[in-house]
Amino acid sequence: MAEKVVKTDAEWREVLTDAQYNVTRRHGTERAFTGCYWNCHDEGIYECVCCGQPLFESGTKYDSGTGWPSFFQPVAPDRLTLKSDETLGMRRTEVLCSRCDAHLGHVFEDGPPPTGRRYCMNSAALRLVPKDAAK
Repeated sequence: MAEKVVKTDAEWREVLTDAQYNVTRRHGTERAFTGCYWNCHDEGIYECVCCGQPLFESGTKYDSGTGWPSFFQPVAPDRLTLKSDETLGMRRTEVLCSRCDAHLGHVFEDGPPPTGRRYCMNSAALRLVPKDAAK
């Protein structure tokens, strides 16, 4: 795994937009059907907007009907940290970037085969690197 990325709150505020900061550092959620990737069909790699760690391939993205970009599996399991989340009166599993602890979204057990998982992510937490530009 890549070296941990640690920054102060002030440093994160300098490099992230307000929406990115609210989602990734304050565990916010963008409104459904508003993020730039919910209906994006471009090929490439979705990486963490905070640290650039590759997280999801576009080939694992699918239309979940929820209004958020959804994937059935990450690039590699060690790219994500899963954490119990009981906020808002719900029991969910929060998904964080394993490299910088950015809040990405939540994972649910109602996704398609082959994993049966739905990684429901916030567009503000992701950056799409087009297939042609992927490293």
